[in-house]
Amino acid sequence: MDELLLTLPIIQPEAVAPAAPAKARKPDWLRVKLPVGPAYANVRRLVDEHKLHTICESGNCPNMGECWGAGTATFMILGNVCTRSCSFCAVATGRPNEYDLDEPRRVAEAIQLMGVKHAVLTSVNRDELKDRGASVWYETVVQTKQLSPTTTIETLIPDVKANWAALETMIAGGQEVVSHNMETVGSLYRLVRPQAKYDRSLEQIRRTKEAGKRTKSGIMLGLGEKQDEMYKAMDDLVANGLDILTLGQYLQPTKRHIEVSEFIHPDLFAHYKEEGLRRGLKYVESGPLVRSSYHAERHVNVPI
Repeated sequence: MDELLLTLPIIQPEAVAPAAPAKARKPDWLRVKLPVGPAYANVRRLVDEHKLHTICESGNCPNMGECWGAGTATFMILGNVCTRSCSFCAVATGRPNEYDLDEPRRVAEAIQLMGVKHAVLTSVNRDELKDRGASVWYETVVQTKQLSPTTTIETLIPDVKANWAALETMIAGGQEVVSHNMETVGSLYRLVRPQAKYDRSLEQIRRTKEAGKRTKSGIMLGLGEKQDEMYKAMDDLVANGLDILTLGQYLQPTKRHIEVSEFIHPDLFAHYKEEGLRRGLKYVESGPLVRSSYHAERHVNVPI
């Protein structure tokens, strides 16, 4: 999937401000500005001209105005129809018919034309493809590096369903960061990610780390997770070699998707950041409006 690119004191759990009720109005800390300005308009024009997909649009990202307005970008490759039916995701589900072997060239040229310093690449799940789309992943990274050798790249890759040969191809193009989102805690996987497995995603992160990559993942809060489950998820991620973790508030994209269980207070996000660092993560981006690619350009400097 093409998307555009686009912190607080230790608080004891019992002292953390309570979460707002799910049915309440969105709290003030979740308000964002509408996307405006010439930089935003320029990115919109280039995306339309090059017929690119962005997760910013497909995923209804609340940071689209900030990121597009800054002229930074995350691109979604392999179409905009996903073979999975996760209960949180706004991306269309179905049988994809788009498989464009020329897409790596178009994405690479768009990144060069935009003068992007740091690009994030992501994609839908393509479970129907034997290689899960790995060859397109590889070529997109390689061709981007050829045209823009100073551009750093993060790839936010899907679950390969234990196709480890596909994983090796996906992460071999020379990207600086490889991300795979856990999305939620283990107890909620059947509800939130019914076609994924908690332990399999952990193994994918572990294998990525063993390949020498800078590893990253993301978890949404407000789906009904408990604090002790969040601590366990952090410990599991550290044990499997994770370097960077992003934590953000889940927002229900449509009435057809899973409801928000609670709006998490910024103080609790601050607490989770401190807990993650204390438990061994090297970098934690934590806040209500944080999404996978938020401040992604900072993550390439995390030591591995």
